[in-house]
Amino acid sequence: MNILLVTLAYPESETQTNLYTDLMSEFKKNGHDVTVVCQREKRSNKPTELVSHRSIPVLRVRTGNVTKTNMIEKGISTLRLENQFIKAIKSQLTNKRFDLVLYSTPPITFEKVIKYFKKTQYSTTYLLLKDIFPQNAVDISIIKENSIIHKYFKKKEKALYRISDFIGCMSEGNKNYLIEHNPEIDVNKIEVNPNTIIPTEIKNEEREGTVRKLYRIPDEALLFIYGGNLGKPQGIDFLIKSLDQYKNQKDVYFLIVGSGTDFNKIQQYIALNNPTNISLETYMPKAQYNELVKAADIGMIYLDERFTIPNIPSRLTAYMNSSKPVLAVTDMNTDLKEIIKDAKCGYFSPAGNLELFKKTVETIKDERNLLHILGNNGREYLEEHFHVSKTYEIIMKHFDR
Repeated sequence: MNILLVTLAYPESETQTNLYTDLMSEFKKNGHDVTVVCQREKRSNKPTELVSHRSIPVLRVRTGNVTKTNMIEKGISTLRLENQFIKAIKSQLTNKRFDLVLYSTPPITFEKVIKYFKKTQYSTTYLLLKDIFPQNAVDISIIKENSIIHKYFKKKEKALYRISDFIGCMSEGNKNYLIEHNPEIDVNKIEVNPNTIIPTEIKNEEREGTVRKLYRIPDEALLFIYGGNLGKPQGIDFLIKSLDQYKNQKDVYFLIVGSGTDFNKIQQYIALNNPTNISLETYMPKAQYNELVKAADIGMIYLDERFTIPNIPSRLTAYMNSSKPVLAVTDMNTDLKEIIKDAKCGYFSPAGNLELFKKTVETIKDERNLLHILGNNGREYLEEHFHVSKTYEIIMKHFDR
């Protein structure tokens, strides 16, 4: 089979991987002809071109800046994506025909691209639903409900669901939400298809002390790490308030690694308060970040308390992959807390509740000697439930029939 993936989340560097590179590797391993189309933001100063990434052809389409930018530029760039992608596909992939087109949200503005393949090549189409937009933007007051922009994106969302032959949701909660709020969709084409990766080989490297010394983290401190996006969806205001409760305490240390629109909020907090046990690092190479995760005692996940949609951040699988327990500080609507409970791999504290956050951290401190067990539980759960072969099997069963 000829497979095409359309996404905004395909890394440029050969050394970087994510759930999409892992999925394409799985298809290629199983004998499929694989191609990827993704954006190349203008800040890179590179043109549209067809290149190779880990022996997979990738059409990188020059677009405006969609990530790590202000809302106006992000909005304009997102609206232009469809036509830019179609133009590049017609120019660079004229001799390729695709049996299956996979695509992910964000964004929800790929409808015309998918329609192009259904109309010209009669491709089967499969949506990997990684966020539910525009409702998630309404939840955190980025878009006003029933505004012109909200109605426009809502129309695009409905059209994308309608044109999709199959829709894979990240969790049962995610699936149930989609069905409840979109009664016009045929429920038979909606299924659970979680975030999955290729688990990396476990290596027993004794580098924890070296890494801690490099970042001046006391050996006796319980090290909490947060890695990933630092933007509106993560509820950075509460992240700062929650960590501030432990400012300058010697038995805990909080290390934040990432980038995003609210990075400067944390930077300003640290500059004003100069905490001895909270530090902020900007984006770093994946190998370097992985060393930090290995040195940590527990990984943190934050989501804004206002979310009504069950979100499952991909950061969960990253911590599981490194055998690290998880502290999820999220809204009450996500079933992430149920997954953590089922996996026996960590702790949950509702976002917005400082008292419960402190109570949870105190519990973690008391159970410090058990954290490695929770981490190992998470790794085992990952290998059983979130291995990339699961996503491959879920998609391919529609063709095996």
